[in-house]
Amino acid sequence: MPAAADSSRNPANAVPTDKHDLLGAEIIVASGYPAVHAQLPALLVWMQDINWPVARVLAPFLAGIGAPLADHVRTILASDDPIWTYNVLAYLVSASAPLAMAVEPQLTRLAAQPSQAERDEGVDELARQILATLSAHR
Repeated sequence: MPAAADSSRNPANAVPTDKHDLLGAEIIVASGYPAVHAQLPALLVWMQDINWPVARVLAPFLAGIGAPLADHVRTILASDDPIWTYNVLAYLVSASAPLAMAVEPQLTRLAAQPSQAERDEGVDELARQILATLSAHR
């Protein structure tokens, strides 16, 4: 039986195995945080392409975790993958004020000193928007 069809999976081995593994994503969401803490790096990989079906299931859940995601998000924001960075900003950081506050120095860097690739993807503009939203709520 394929993993995606196995409803007995527990959170430890429920990380989606492919972009259509909605059952795995649903098990993760149903398990909640902090039960899936150890799986966070693997779950964030699914944010590399927001068009993947599992990304659409996981994004609101991950955003809801908030500040505990900060260390993992900092790693992504420092990576050389501007599309992943954009997706994480657009679907996680912008949806969570506690997470945005926790990564504010990285947002400031992206807004003020983006790489050319980050500029090309609109990462700098999105970072400025998130910073403006944070500023308005202080």
